[in-house]
Amino acid sequence: MNKFLKLSYMAMMAAFISSCDNNFEEMNVNPNASRDVVPGFLFTRTQLTTVSNNFTGGAYLTIGQSMQHFATYKEVPAAGDKYFNYTYSNGNWALFGGDPATAGAVIDIAQVIDALKTSPDNVNKMSVSRIWKAYLYHRLTDLYGDIPYSEAGRALTDKNFTPKYDSQASIYADLLKELDESIAAFDASKATFGSADLVYGSRSAAEQITMWKKFGYSLMLRLGMRLTEIDPAMAETWVKKAIAGGVITADSELAKIDYVDGSITASRNFISAGLMSTDYVNPGGDNVEGGKFAKTLIDHLKTTNDPRLNVISIVWIPSADGKSFTADTTTALQKGMPNAAFNSRPADFNTYSEPNPATILKYSAPLLVMTPAEMHLLLAEANLRGWYSGATAEASYNAAVTSALKQWALFGTSGVISDAKIAAYLKNNAFNTAGTTAQKMEQIGTQKWLALFLEDEYEIFSNWRRTGYPKLTPTNYPGNLTGGKIPTRFVIPDSEELYNKVNFYEARTRQGGTNTLSSVVWWDK
Repeated sequence: MNKFLKLSYMAMMAAFISSCDNNFEEMNVNPNASRDVVPGFLFTRTQLTTVSNNFTGGAYLTIGQSMQHFATYKEVPAAGDKYFNYTYSNGNWALFGGDPATAGAVIDIAQVIDALKTSPDNVNKMSVSRIWKAYLYHRLTDLYGDIPYSEAGRALTDKNFTPKYDSQASIYADLLKELDESIAAFDASKATFGSADLVYGSRSAAEQITMWKKFGYSLMLRLGMRLTEIDPAMAETWVKKAIAGGVITADSELAKIDYVDGSITASRNFISAGLMSTDYVNPGGDNVEGGKFAKTLIDHLKTTNDPRLNVISIVWIPSADGKSFTADTTTALQKGMPNAAFNSRPADFNTYSEPNPATILKYSAPLLVMTPAEMHLLLAEANLRGWYSGATAEASYNAAVTSALKQWALFGTSGVISDAKIAAYLKNNAFNTAGTTAQKMEQIGTQKWLALFLEDEYEIFSNWRRTGYPKLTPTNYPGNLTGGKIPTRFVIPDSEELYNKVNFYEARTRQGGTNTLSSVVWWDK
């Protein structure tokens, strides 16, 4: 824990400090801060910021509700439940950063790469940084569409505060190129980030290189498959290249960031901390944002006899005197709250299901960044498209489901799902080998909606927009902002219209002239 906190603290102190003019340089130097970029420390901060930024507003209240994992009875936090409030979605824009003390991940990773490029001995650190940069930007462009890219992150170094917006098509082309080049550049004789890398830093240097190559190819597979509806030929090229390179398929290869329980809040898992502070801090009480699990999710888990239900979901049962509550995972008790069904606290609010404190709400829960479950599902889809013959779609589907159920063991003993339960689930929810391609795609998409639940709501949102799966019934709450349609894009903040007006307007025009929750990104057909 001390090493984790030290890295986090030092990363925050390592931001570039620029000096003033008029011969006041020496007076303007902070003696307690580094004047130079320390790549390892800053890379640590970049990893932490990338995954955790705006979780509550973006991943939980906006996507988590619109993908019908969660529901709320309140109106203000109903960005995804009632398609009401767009401001929660623009918080992810903070990844582009501000002043040096609060620089976002975009500025941080640019500084890391600038510092590393001065020496060929840094080639492995550079490759990892370029891969992480691709991970960061693919999330941003998938949320907002056209964004600053080629000129982004240069506010500190080049004083460019009005970067142009690049088209999403050009961004995707460059992200895939970056992944390809960075993977090829690794050198086993050179140093790695070591423990400054929160994803694979606990492994040997050789293992770190191997795993980052797999991470890079896995991200390439994800991005390549994103292009299936907009450029099938390009999609096929990159999907095949990623598979040939080798993606994450074994549970031992899973990419994750470990967190620590304790009094220092910065060391806690940001998902559990966010959910606890936002909604689930008071057992049996009135949750701050009025949130519960959604009926769509709970009904699906119960209908399919999914053992994940008893791992993720509880209902608070009051004691005889009503002074205390017990978390109960009994299947029959689980009940999801309908989306957009209420505008005041329902009388039976306490009977709806909430996240399990023994798994999801543990401060020491890990964050799963890239999983074999997702990769096996992508391989199953690649097989259906005729782009992969290494395993049948059924075999990849079975491997994905097995891995997805097993990964909950990383959350502690309450997350362990037995082999017998996994086998029973696969028997009851077997891959439909005799079905149509659309039916098979629906199975794959639905399993991704389950396998990536909570850990990567952003990827669930992207996959749903690309494929239409799982099939979700939109809500149509009075006064909603989308005309009763599930949101399809995040809204770029109003500040861009003030401070980067020319570039923002040009990008808005290129994307259909709108900047709303109903706007669409380039690949969303």
